[in-house]
Formats: sequence, C-alpha cells, structure tokens
Amino acid sequence: MTPFLADGHKNMKTSPHRSPSPRTAVSGSRAERSRVPGRQLQLRWFSDMVKKRSAVVAMLAVGDWAMQLAVCAGCAFAGTLVTGPSFAQVLERPQSSLELIDPKALRVCADPHNLPFSTEKGEGFENKVAELLADKLGKGLTYAWYPQAPGFVRNTLAAHRCDVIMGAPQGDDLVQVTNPYYRTAYALVFKQGQGLEGVDTLEDARLKGKRIGIVAGTPPGNNMATNGLMANAKPYPLVVDTRVDSSGAAMMHDLETGDVDVGVLWGPMAGYYAQQARSPMQVVPLVKETTGPRLAYRIAMGVRFADQDWKRLLNRMIADNQPAINKLLQNYGVPLLDDNDRPIAADSNAK
Repeated sequence: MTPFLADGHKNMKTSPHRSPSPRTAVSGSRAERSRVPGRQLQLRWFSDMVKKRSAVVAMLAVGDWAMQLAVCAGCAFAGTLVTGPSFAQVLERPQSSLELIDPKALRVCADPHNLPFSTEKGEGFENKVAELLADKLGKGLTYAWYPQAPGFVRNTLAAHRCDVIMGAPQGDDLVQVTNPYYRTAYALVFKQGQGLEGVDTLEDARLKGKRIGIVAGTPPGNNMATNGLMANAKPYPLVVDTRVDSSGAAMMHDLETGDVDVGVLWGPMAGYYAQQARSPMQVVPLVKETTGPRLAYRIAMGVRFADQDWKRLLNRMIADNQPAINKLLQNYGVPLLDDNDRPIAADSNAK
C-alpha cells in the first residue's frame, strides 16, 4: 500500500442511516423489572448491544469459531447486569475484551492484482511477509481480496473479513497501525549511462528540460512544481484498475522506450520494476529535498482500533523477525532506509 492512497475518508467516516428498533420487553413482568433500580434501562442497553454484536458476527461468516465468540460476547454482556460497578466498567470500555481475531488463520486484507505488494497468486512481498508471520504464529493463511482503492478498508478490515492490512503508512487515521516494519521513500529512476549519474534530488539543474514521469497527485509533484519541472512532465493516473493496468509498469516501459527520461515513483515500485527492466536502471531515494513535503515514510501493518492485544502480538512478531523481513523486502528491490535516511544494506540483516 502506498502512503498517498486516501481510501475514501468521507466514505469511511459516514455510517449508513439506521432506523430505530422497536422497543420490546426482554424478560419478566413490569413489577419484577421495577424491583431493581435502573433494571429497565440496563435491559434495553443489553438488548441493543446484543443486536449490534449479532450484526458483527453475521458479517464475519467465517465458521464455528465466530459463533463461539458471539456466545462468549453474549455471556460477557449478560454479566454486566449483575452488579452496578461492572455495568459502569463496560460502558467505559465496551470493547475491552472483544477482539474478533481468527485463532486458526492469519486473515490478510489485500489487493489481488497489485505487484509488487500483493497478488492472489502470492507473488508480492506483502504476501511473503504474511507467509513468514503465519508460520511464526503457527496459523494458516487466508485472504480477503479487494482492489486497493477508495473503500478498501471499509470493505475488508472494518467489515471483519480479515484481521490485518500488511501495508499502512504510519499516521493513517483509518486504521490503528503497528510499529513500522520498513521505511522507504519516493525515488528517481533512470537508465544508466544517460548522463544523470549523481542526480539525487529534484533540485538538480540537470533535470531541467527532461521529460519526467510522475504519478498524478503524489507528493513529489509538489517538489517538481517548485523546481519548475512540470512543463515537460508526463502524468500517470493515481487510481487504476489493477486487474488490467499499473502506473508503475507503464512508467518503466516508457523509460525503456525513451518516451520519458526520468521516472518518479514510490520506492517499492521503483525498485521492483527497475529489477524487471531489460535495461540497467538506477534507483535513487529522494531524501535530500529541501522544499516541499517529506518523501520518506514509515510503513506499518494496520489493524482495527479495538484490537490492542493483536497489535501488541504483531509488534513482537515484527521485532523478532525484522532481519528476515528486511531480506524479503530487499529481494524485491525495496530501497530500505534507516531513521537517518541512510540505505540499509543487505549484509546488515544478519544478527
């Protein structure tokens, strides 16, 4: 997942209108309910909460384990009717013990056609990181597929069809992020032997007059505009149907044919497609810009905000397996950076 995909913030934060449910008695006579102070209010609250949890379970539809969790959840909420203090505690932390994580499978939210990140054939580096984690967790591995486009989070993680998004930029407000497991940046890509060796910033005068490919709407576009590089720029679409198109692949094709002189791509895409190119390519992370937005980002995994224990477990998995994760990413050409913008060499992965 790239850090510039907004994923439809308005759609995610707008819930569909729900008609009020008719009020019905839960159990006992009116006289019996009136003997316990606040009993009627508690029963109505309990009925509403059970309905909400039942809707969540219906969306899951992943087998017997989900039904068992629903039963346990019902028991937990029933327990809140026994004493006043426990009722108050659940009001304060209504989801403190309800993490709907599959105990038998690592369920991953992913795009089925989005190299180099993920494919339904397991060809992307996020697939490989997921396989590593599933093995370490002793779980199976399953996917909920959805295109990497507006609505991705809403229709996968938020719908409880899966439990983790393998690539989420740190600071994403649609999901709760884990600790980051890699850091990279947008990068320049150009053919070797074209007189551009040593260019490491969009401020370099040698880029003036060059035909530069840029994905429309991405942060480096601001830097290009500031440096007067947009007049000869060739834009590529930000959102595409990944089943049939790829802006990264199209830009790399144009680099090889000479239709563009330089490409500006998100680092993982730049590194991967440079490896696939027939002509030798050079990839230079853009970490020396003095104007415009930052172009280096930390990438983490994304989970639901309620899933605190799950996040902590993933954090431990990341810390324990960081060298192996780095090696997987570097096999795909991802230009890894440390917190001081220095490249992480492949030989630094060994403990």
